[in-house]
Amino acid sequence: MIENYEENEIKNANERERRMKRRFQIEQEVRYKMLYGQRIAETGTGKTLNISSSGVWFTTENMLTTGMPVEVSMNWPVLLNDSCPMKLMIYGCVVRSNERGAAVAIERYEFRTQGRAFQQPGVPIGAEMRLPG
Repeated sequence: MIENYEENEIKNANERERRMKRRFQIEQEVRYKMLYGQRIAETGTGKTLNISSSGVWFTTENMLTTGMPVEVSMNWPVLLNDSCPMKLMIYGCVVRSNERGAAVAIERYEFRTQGRAFQQPGVPIGAEMRLPG
């Protein structure tokens, strides 16, 4: 009797927490694109609630279709070399969705540097620079 109780408790704990990867509570604005082949079927914005190396959960404007491919982009909260802003691009598939948000299984991801004019140290913005000669 006690053995059955312990087995059921272990089984229930495993069913409650199915995630294999650690989730990080990162809140960042996101933009998402639902893809239908090469066409964009739907776009929207939201906010990440948590993220791991295998998935991301974020708020959505509408309920997303399970099984559809999606592209999610977000500003990464850490600068590259303490100076360059980065963007995280996530490509995956919607695995769960409700009125509040969607879960995406990450198939691949990439970090991109965000376009920004770099300023030379000591040169004020808007200062005219002349080449010698």
